Amino acid sequence: MAVPFRRTSKTRKRMRRTHFKLSVSGLVVCPNCGATIKSHNVCPKCGYYDGKSVVEVKKEKDAE
Repeated sequence: MAVPFRRTSKTRKRMRRTHFKLSVSGLVVCPNCGATIKSHNVCPKCGYYDGKSVVEVKKEKDAE
């Protein structure tokens, strides 16, 4: 079996692997608060969906 004459450099190896990345699909930005949420779901930060308040979100107290 053929064996490479020279070792593959770190740069060449990393350039080859630049396309081996994961992409997160189905995430959108909430138009009300700007948080990243799953599409077609109520925003857990503000409780809005489709521009309307759907869920009442409790405010967290400061940790003392």
